[in-house]
Amino acid sequence: MKNLLEGTVIKSTGSWYKVLTDDGLGLDCRISGKHRLFGLQVTNPVAVGDRVNFEMEVDDINGIIREIKPRKNYILRQSPRQLHQIHLLAANIDQAILITTIISPMLKQGFIDRFTMMAEPYDIPALIVVNKADLYHEKEMDLFHELRTLYENISYEIMLVSTVTGEGIQEFHEKLKNKTSLILGQSGVGKSSLLNTVNLDIEAITDEISDHSGKGQHTTTFAEMYPVESLNARVIDTPGIKTLSFNHLTPKDLSHNFREIFTASKHCRFANCMHKNEPGCNVIHLVETGEIHPWRYNNYVVLLDEIKSQNYWERKLDY
Repeated sequence: MKNLLEGTVIKSTGSWYKVLTDDGLGLDCRISGKHRLFGLQVTNPVAVGDRVNFEMEVDDINGIIREIKPRKNYILRQSPRQLHQIHLLAANIDQAILITTIISPMLKQGFIDRFTMMAEPYDIPALIVVNKADLYHEKEMDLFHELRTLYENISYEIMLVSTVTGEGIQEFHEKLKNKTSLILGQSGVGKSSLLNTVNLDIEAITDEISDHSGKGQHTTTFAEMYPVESLNARVIDTPGIKTLSFNHLTPKDLSHNFREIFTASKHCRFANCMHKNEPGCNVIHLVETGEIHPWRYNNYVVLLDEIKSQNYWERKLDY
């Protein structure tokens, strides 16, 4: 075997990976052999952010990835196309950032809780950024304040920004400084416009909103890491995500990673309480008294039913 080189994966296209060596050389690499993640079948065994060892092919133009270095963390989701498999979004990140909006497109609060479920099992700090503040009037601002109270009460950071007026942009830049950040958002929320404020070398077209559907047009095709030299930072931009599902999680995983539900569950009558209709459930009691927000609880129940509905084979527990 030739001498191995080392680098960081900065772009994933599914079958090829762009690897940046420590001396700044960018090479297209493919992967050899089959790889699994703790027994889970993954659609892409290598993620943006991975440190890898590779060797040059005989043409000395492309490389072959021979080894994936140990990861400090990673972000998973259910594959949107191969529903029995897992998609690895990114690895070795310092924080995950969700870009969302109140209107244009309309807020999907359940998506926020699915986003937190991506980061929480791996102890990855999560930041919620509400964009397009310039469009909001009293009703929208009331909703933002309720969201902020909800998430700050369970120790998530949330902020309001506008690329039109500049509101919150400096604070957003400060959140990126000296970190590797994964940026996610549903189509149309202005993710590319917000990233363009830090002068990324992104050729993606700024989001456009269809007056008819309110849905954003296609911008980013593949996950890719970009340097932000002015902030000593790196950001991983991802394609607009329509849905997030979790076929790799169990009902217990879910209850342990809704922060306030996990805390409240310690006072349930039964240790295996799933917080739906069990007697002596402290979680349901706190929902009824308003100490747990009904939005969060309702999203927990939806996710719980979704995970439980997946049969033995779909949850891939046979590895």
